[in-house]
Amino acid sequence: MTPKPSLLLLPGLLCDARLWRDQIAALAPLAAPLVADLTLDDRVEAMATRALAAVDGPFALAGLSMGGYVALEIMRQAPERVTRLALFDTGARADTDEQTRRRRGLIALSRSGQFRGVTPRLLPSLIHPSRLDGPVAAEVMAMAERVGKDAFLRQQMAIMQRIDSRPHLPSIAVPTLVGVGADDALTPPHLAAEMAALIPGARLRHFADAGHLPTMETPEAVTAAMAAWLVG
Repeated sequence: MTPKPSLLLLPGLLCDARLWRDQIAALAPLAAPLVADLTLDDRVEAMATRALAAVDGPFALAGLSMGGYVALEIMRQAPERVTRLALFDTGARADTDEQTRRRRGLIALSRSGQFRGVTPRLLPSLIHPSRLDGPVAAEVMAMAERVGKDAFLRQQMAIMQRIDSRPHLPSIAVPTLVGVGADDALTPPHLAAEMAALIPGARLRHFADAGHLPTMETPEAVTAAMAAWLVG
C-alpha cells in the first residue's frame, strides 16, 4: 500500500496542536500529519529550519497566521521538498510600525508579570464576536496558557523581525490554497487576496462567520477546503 503523504502543520502565535485538532482527525485518511513546534526560536528563519528537520522527505505544508510566515520561509529554504502549500489567515507583508508598537506593548505587559492579561486583550481580534463567550474562546485561552510567556516573547520577536515575502510569492510553483476567515480582523481578507493574486494558480477561500482562527471556529469548512487541496 502506498504510504500517505506527510502533512506539516504550522501553528500561529500562542497556538499549539489544538489549532489543527479537527483537521488532523478528519484528514487522517489522506495524509500523515505532524504539528511543528514553533515555541523554541525567536527568528522565523530558525523556526523554519527546526520544522524542516522534524519531517522526512517531501510534504504538504499548511500554516496559519505566524505559521504562514514560517511556511513562506520554508518555501525559501527548501522549496523542492514542498508538494503543496496552504496559507490561512496570514499575510506576506512585514510588520508596520504600528503593529510593531503594539507587539512591544504586549511584550512589556508580559515581562511585567501580566502575561495572563495578554490573551483576553487579543481575544476579540482572534475569533468571531459570536464566539467570545463560548467554548472556542475558552480553548483559545487554554491554548495560550499551555504555550506560556517565554514562548510568547520569542514568537513576538520572530514576528517583528520577519521580512516582506511579497517579492518571493511569484516563484511559488506548487498547488496553493489561500484561506481566510471572512471576519478576520488581524489579517483581513484583502491580505489573503493580495497573496493569492501573487502566487501563480493559487485558490482563494473565504470562511463565513469566522475570524482569525477558522480551523477552530469553522472546522468543517476548513477541513473540506484542505481535503480538496490535498487531492487536487
